[in-house]
Order: sequence, then structure tokens, then C-alpha cells
Amino acid sequence: MDKKLLDILACPVCKGPLVYNRENQELICKGDRLAFPIRDDIPVMLEDEARQLPAEEEI
Repeated sequence: MDKKLLDILACPVCKGPLVYNRENQELICKGDRLAFPIRDDIPVMLEDEARQLPAEEEI
């Protein structure tokens, strides 16, 4: 994930910062506990495509 791109992307729900999870190829919003997938090096920033993170999953 390009660092410059990560710096300008924000959560589409709360406009908060995102954290890159290299292992799962996801962008994580800690505030909303959402994980947005990255497919073919393109972040999919749609709320309907995001995975809800369970409370027990570490961020």
C-alpha cells in the first residue's frame, strides 16, 4: 500500500484515519471497527463491502 495514498484516505463512514493491515490486505477503521478490503491493489471504500470486526478481534 502506497504511504501517500494511505495518508489521504479516510473512513467513508466517520472520516477517521485508517490503518493498513498487510496480512489481511485491509484498511481498518478503529473507531467504527470496519475493515475495508484491498483488491488488486485498489482499496474498496464502500460501507457495504466492509467487514465488521468482532469485539474480540485485536486491531
